[in-house]
This record gives sequence, C-alpha cells and structure tokens, in this order.
Amino acid sequence: MVAAFLLVFFGVRAYRDQVAGGWLTFGRGFVVGLLITVVASVCYVATWEVIYFKMAPGFAEKYAAYAIESVKRSGASQEKIDATTRQMQTFKQMYDNPLTNAAMTFLEPLPVGILVSVISAIVLRKKRAA
Repeated sequence: MVAAFLLVFFGVRAYRDQVAGGWLTFGRGFVVGLLITVVASVCYVATWEVIYFKMAPGFAEKYAAYAIESVKRSGASQEKIDATTRQMQTFKQMYDNPLTNAAMTFLEPLPVGILVSVISAIVLRKKRAA
C-alpha cells in the first residue's frame, strides 16, 4: 500500500511543476495529495465491493470459520470460543451491509495516504523566489 501511495508524491510534484508554476505551499500540496488519496481510496473500495459481493461470495463465512477454528486449535476455553463466534457473527452482519463494508474498506488505505500526503507536502513545498 505504501508503494502504491508513492504515486501521491509524484502527483503532487507534477502539480507543483506543471500547474502551480514551480512553487507550492504546504497547505496546497497537502490538499492535492489528499485529493489523490481520496480518488485512489474510492477506486480501492469500488474494487473490493465488486470482489466481495460478486467474485468471492461467502468470504465472511470462510473467514469466520477460519477464525473460530484457529481459536479452537489454540486450546482456548469455551468462553473464548463463544466470544469469537459472536464477534465473527457481528463481523459478517456488518460486512454484508454494502455501506458499512465500503466505509470499513475506505478506512484501510486512508491513514497511509494521509501520511504520504503530509510527507509529500513537506518535501515538495517550494516558495516563490522573492
């Protein structure tokens, strides 16, 4: 994900050099980076929605079964197994709702994109010559 968001750096640099006349404030660079991040995250979410609901139906059930089996194999108590089972049922209910699924998926790449946007804005800022 970090490698993919390196494109934010190149996008901010291209904006600075080709659109902003070679200069860029931190704020403008951050906004440009953030917009690139949002577009990339929306594409990521759209792709996951298609995969989850059309190409890999039953993902939540398989993941839940794996998680519960892992807890059982670890020798956990019946209370822990029951708690994991309830947690997985809640996870499946949430993930089967397209809006909740999209919101949770959107939050996966967003922190990395924000961090890369901040770093890009700091590194690429350039003041106008006086």
